[in-house]
Amino acid sequence: MQKPLSNSPFQRRKLRPRRPVRRASAGFTLIEMLVVIAIIALLATMISSGVSRAMLTARRAQCMSNMRQIGLGVINYAMENRGRLPPTRHSAGAEEAWVTVLAPYLGEMDTIRICPMDPKGAERLARGGTSYLANDLIFDTRTDPFGQVLEGSIGDLSLIDNPSNTFLAVIASDNRGTGATNDHTHAGQWTSWNRFLSDVEADRFRRGGRHATRLRGESNYLYADGGVRSLQAVTLKEWIEGGRNPGEANNAPR
Repeated sequence: MQKPLSNSPFQRRKLRPRRPVRRASAGFTLIEMLVVIAIIALLATMISSGVSRAMLTARRAQCMSNMRQIGLGVINYAMENRGRLPPTRHSAGAEEAWVTVLAPYLGEMDTIRICPMDPKGAERLARGGTSYLANDLIFDTRTDPFGQVLEGSIGDLSLIDNPSNTFLAVIASDNRGTGATNDHTHAGQWTSWNRFLSDVEADRFRRGGRHATRLRGESNYLYADGGVRSLQAVTLKEWIEGGRNPGEANNAPR
């Protein structure tokens, strides 16, 4: 009698349960992990750069707002004083100087006189100083030893022919002192780039630290018409090296 096929060795082998096949691990390889880390680092850098630019823009806008308010205060003061501008500490005491006499026109003077990007802002505030320097050629009437008004000296807003081309105030250089007497420029000496930089932080709004050339950035400037403009440092350098003093009336770049 023939044996059932189910008892054959071949059939018995066929009916044995198969062992499960082991699959390869689904984890990341080293190369894949390095790629992911690189992508995350790149995204973090982009986000950080965007936040930095946004903060710089916001602080520049706040500084411009401060300077506009100072400009309005100056114009209102001049209107009430027959065009005369308030003096600086170069020619007046603390009670008569512009930082003091403009306070009633501005309200929060202690906030307005400090630039939000000024690393010495707290020190200037404590010592009665300011982040903004009045253009001494415009604010003060300069005279020689014989009482004659020096050429280029104004002291009167109504005598400015082109107020939209005249600097009223600039942002103080970090190298300037922080006391109350440091409220004005020495614009008559702006005959070279280095002398301009001794008064003005021409690259106040920049990304990163100071560059050796001081040309990688810009600064805000208050004009005699009350407007505020942001100018690249390279523009001022070209202006000065071209033989033009931007501190003189009707002679500032636009």
